[in-house]
Amino acid sequence: MMLYAISGEDIPERLERRLAARTAHLDRINILQKEGRLILAGPYPAIDSPDPGPAGFSGSLIVAEFESLEAARTWAETDPYVTSGVFAKLTVKPFKKVMPP
Repeated sequence: MMLYAISGEDIPERLERRLAARTAHLDRINILQKEGRLILAGPYPAIDSPDPGPAGFSGSLIVAEFESLEAARTWAETDPYVTSGVFAKLTVKPFKKVMPP
């Protein structure tokens, strides 16, 4: 098992679509957490604020453990934010956690 960073960049003006897919998206992340495989997950606010309101978000980051790069890509490509057209771009890369120990 290895860590992978999954980063999605939102298509502009997709807040409504993001909100519609959010519950299903979080359900999948909760499974990773229950399995002890989630390191962190969260959105990128579109403005410099923890609550961007109608400005929404510009994307999301998930760092989690998977068997392989291919397994991480397959998981990411079936995420509701991908399948519902929220993300314009999806990047999946191996990740090495250094800090904190």
